[in-house]
Amino acid sequence: MLYQRSSRLFAEAQEVIPGGVNSPVRAFKAVGGTPVFVKEAKGAYLYDEDGNRLIDYINSWGPMILGHAYEPVVNAVVERAKKGTSFGMPTELETEIARLAVSMVPNIDKIRFVNSGTEACMSAVRLARGYTGREKIIKFSGCYHGHSDAFLIQAGSGAVTFGTPNSPGVTQGTAKDTLLAKYNDIDNVTSLFEANENEIAAIIIEPVAGNMGCIPPKEGFLQALRDLCDANGTLLIFDEVMTGFRLAKGGAQELFGIKADIVTFGKVIGGGLPVGAFAARKEIMDYLAPVGPVYQAGTLSGNPLAMAAGLEMLKAINRDNEIFKRLDEKTAYLEKGIREKLDTENIEYTINRTGSMISVHFSNTPVTDFLSASSGDNDTFKKFFHGLLKEGAYIAPSAYETWFITDALTYQDLDFTINAVGKIAPQLK
Repeated sequence: MLYQRSSRLFAEAQEVIPGGVNSPVRAFKAVGGTPVFVKEAKGAYLYDEDGNRLIDYINSWGPMILGHAYEPVVNAVVERAKKGTSFGMPTELETEIARLAVSMVPNIDKIRFVNSGTEACMSAVRLARGYTGREKIIKFSGCYHGHSDAFLIQAGSGAVTFGTPNSPGVTQGTAKDTLLAKYNDIDNVTSLFEANENEIAAIIIEPVAGNMGCIPPKEGFLQALRDLCDANGTLLIFDEVMTGFRLAKGGAQELFGIKADIVTFGKVIGGGLPVGAFAARKEIMDYLAPVGPVYQAGTLSGNPLAMAAGLEMLKAINRDNEIFKRLDEKTAYLEKGIREKLDTENIEYTINRTGSMISVHFSNTPVTDFLSASSGDNDTFKKFFHGLLKEGAYIAPSAYETWFITDALTYQDLDFTINAVGKIAPQLK
C-alpha cells in the first residue's frame, strides 16, 4: 500500500501541531513509519487519504462497538445539530441518557457527564477524597486513567515508596499522594495499606487493563481488592472508560460480579463523540456540587450532540440481547485463527483476551502485569504491525494497547485478517 498523501499530511501537521498529532500514540513512534491519515470510515473499515481500505481493529480506541458511522447515531447528531450545538443549560436529553445508563449498570444511582475519560477519572478521585476525607490513592503500574497529574506517576524503588512524577510538569507534592501497586498482586496492595493505615481514600483500577495490552484480572483479584477496601474504609473505583458497555451491558461490574463504589465511563457511552461520565450510589454522588461540597463543573458537560450520540448507542446496546455474545464469539474466532497461524511458524507469543478486548504479546511467558508486558519482543511487534498494515488490517500502533472488536466485522473480515497473519508469520522469526 502507498501512503504518499499521508506522509505529506504528516509533514505539514508537524509544522503546526506538536509531533504532528493531537495524541502521542498516533505518531507511530512505538512502531516507526508514518501515521495513516484517515479520510472517512464506515462499518468495520477505514478509508485513508491515499485511497486504501483498512479493516479496523481499534475502532477509535473502543467506542465504535457497532461500527463507524452507525446510522442511528449519525442521524441523531445531525438532527440535534439543527437545533443548536451547545447551550450551557440543562436539557431533557441529559436526564434521558442518565436514566438509561443507571438502569443498565449495577450499583449506581446517579451519574454525572463530563467531556472525557480523563476528566471522569480525575473527578472520581476528587470525589473519593472529599467523601472519605483522605488524600492518598492507589493506582496500578501500567494502568492509564488519563493525563491528570495524579495519574502520571511511575513506581518508586520499593513496594511502599511514594510515586515519582513520570512527566515534567507533575509536582512532587502531587506525586506523594499516589501509591503505586503491581497489577494482579494482592500482597503488594495489602502492603501499601499496612504502610498507610487510615490514609488511603481510593483504589483506582482498570478491571481489565487495556493500556499495557489487554491484561485480565487474575481469578479472585478484584474480589480481594473489594475486601481490602471494605476492611479499610476505602472506596474502590473501576475505571470502565474502556470496559463500560463493551464487556457487558453493566460493564465489568456485571461481568465479574464485583461491586465498585465509583465507576468511570467514556468511549462507548459517547457513541463516538467526546463524552465521559462517573457514577456511584446516591450517598457518594450527593457529595458533588451543587448539593455537596466537592466541586466539579464543565461548560460543555452534557452537551446535546454528545448526549444524542450516546443515547442512541446505549439504546441499541440495551435492546440487543445477543450483541455481547456475538462480540465474544467473533473475538474468540479471531484469537483461534491467529494462534493457529503463529503456532505453524513456531512464533513465541501470548494472547490475552476478555470479551471483545484482545492483544497479541510476543512473549513466551504469561503477561499479567506491566513488567511482564514490558518483556515482550517489541521488534517482532513492529514487524507484525507493519505486516498487517501492508495487508490491509489496522491494529493499535503500540504493543501496549488492546485491540477493540466491532460487531460490524464479518467472518470474512476475520478470515482475511487471519490469513494476513499467516502471510506475515514467516517474517516474524
